[in-house]
This record gives sequence, structure tokens and C-alpha cells, in this order.
Amino acid sequence: MNEKIFNFEDRLVQFAGECIFFCKTLPNDSAGRYYSDQMLRASGSAALNYGEAQGTTTSKDFIHKMSLVLKELKETKVALKILSYAKIGNSEKRSHLQKEADELAAISAKMILNKKERK
Repeated sequence: MNEKIFNFEDRLVQFAGECIFFCKTLPNDSAGRYYSDQMLRASGSAALNYGEAQGTTTSKDFIHKMSLVLKELKETKVALKILSYAKIGNSEKRSHLQKEADELAAISAKMILNKKERK
């Protein structure tokens, strides 16, 4: 994830993929498996829900789907914070993923606000 991607869907897909790569490096103990599973589901769900949001026909449905994207990004971010606190996983990679989760969440929140303003 060195080069910045400006297409939101592509960024979500890349983020989910980078979470997969990161989770593959976590220890195969109960904590590693638990947070790996949580992160994989949440980061992947963010990308998949955005795909669904693109096919919505109403503003209300778009806002709902984007709210799910935001929720899943926040969940991923909290999982990363817990792993950081416990010093599990590569700290540089974890920090990078946390920053990307923050940026993606901010973009998602802005998309929701923009859609609400246009209602």
C-alpha cells in the first residue's frame, strides 16, 4: 500500500487485502485467531457493503449501506488498536492499517453527510 489510490472502492478492496496479508502474520494462538477472524470479516464486509451501496436506488438505502461500511471500518480500527495494545503483529504494518482505516472511515462519513444534505 505505498501508492495512494483515489478510487474509493479500490481503496476498500486494497485495505481488505492488506488486512488479509497482515492477519496471515498473526500468531496461531487464541488471541491471534480471534482478532484475525474479526478483522477479516469486518474489513471484507466494508468493501462488500460499499459494492452494495453502489447498486442502491434510494438515498435512504445508500445511507444505510454506507453506515454499515463505516461501522465495519470502525470495528477493524478497534481490533487493530487492541492488537497494538497487546503488541501483537508487526507494529509498522498495524499502524499503517490503522491510519488507512481512519481515512476510509472519514471518507465514508463524509459520503453519508453529503447524501443526507442532498435529500
